[in-house]
Amino acid sequence: MTNTKELIMKLREVRQEKGLSYNDILALMEKNGDRLAKSTLSSIFNDDLDSKSFDYEYTIKPVATALLDIETIEEDDDMDTQAMKVLLRYKIQRIEELEAALAKEKVKYHERLDKEREKHEKDIAFLTHQIELKDKRMDQLLEAVFIKDSQHQELLKLIMSCPARQGKECNE
Repeated sequence: MTNTKELIMKLREVRQEKGLSYNDILALMEKNGDRLAKSTLSSIFNDDLDSKSFDYEYTIKPVATALLDIETIEEDDDMDTQAMKVLLRYKIQRIEELEAALAKEKVKYHERLDKEREKHEKDIAFLTHQIELKDKRMDQLLEAVFIKDSQHQELLKLIMSCPARQGKECNE
């Protein structure tokens, strides 16, 4: 954040040195193919640096390109301006490298998530199948218990209705 603040302060200095209006800066930006709202430009040059956070890629970089002409280092540029241009080029390059690395990491992360999701889906399918098998086996065992219970009930009826139990002989 400090580097962005320093850059904004440098942009403010350059604007004052060259006596540029907001419309002049917007015209320079338009020549470079960049666009920015006048209100955003105004907030860059007027607002307290601690109260706002600017998106470098879409706000600061186009203004810096227009005011500092960071793409070309000329012999008549003073050492500070030359150093600032080199530093800005390096920072822009570094940001692009980091964005590319971030994109690669996102791809890897999504691939890993997809693999984990597939594994979990297979695990869920396996466990669902195991639950179905358990339910089927429980139904079979419950059916066997009902059959045994009905057999025991039938035997108990026979025993209770046996004439020998009542003091008579059983001919059966």
